[in-house]
Amino acid sequence: MQNIYISNILSKKVPGIQLSCIECDVKLEEKNELLWNEIQQKITELSSALKVEDISKIPTISSSRKAYKACGKYPARYRLSAEALLRRVIKRNEIYQINNVVDLLNRVSISTGFSIGGYDADKIEGDIIFGVGEKDEPYNGIGRGRLNIEFLPVFSDIKGAFGTPTSDSERTSVSLQTKRFLMIIIDFGTPAQLDNATNMAIELLLKYANASHINTIKINERD
Repeated sequence: MQNIYISNILSKKVPGIQLSCIECDVKLEEKNELLWNEIQQKITELSSALKVEDISKIPTISSSRKAYKACGKYPARYRLSAEALLRRVIKRNEIYQINNVVDLLNRVSISTGFSIGGYDADKIEGDIIFGVGEKDEPYNGIGRGRLNIEFLPVFSDIKGAFGTPTSDSERTSVSLQTKRFLMIIIDFGTPAQLDNATNMAIELLLKYANASHINTIKINERD
């Protein structure tokens, strides 16, 4: 696993921020029926239990929205991925089906409210820094095109920004050719729930992606 750091700038803006990182070998497939059935059951459960106005009150999402504001970004315009997923679940009773690895990541996200980055680890070059995006910094989000990442929390390597809690980038996206997968669960202020989310992710990776050679590490502002 690459070295992963949280920048001093981001740590000062969001005290207590931490990351749970999981890297593993995976086997990609377009769709896993068992996983997709599990996701559909979770969608039904959430749709009957939540209203749209409840989403922002979920602790993991509430803390994430506060972090965006602390960084200078308006969370209603640049929605966190977990919030956007849950809004789609509640409004449309659906989420996008991508592939088994991205789908299981989304399963963890809608269950916990954590925004989660998912990357092809072989496409990342050098150390990873979790910092704050700069003005006019180039970034192409998956399915979003050019994204203004100024003031957004951003993952970067030596080639530049490749991930945000709003949208991952095309450059490091997971495809059917991905062999080594990096998942980063972003905790902006609800540490008591992070271990449960990590354990859920590992269980799903083992069950639905034949994960092997699993490495995990937790990163906080002191590392």
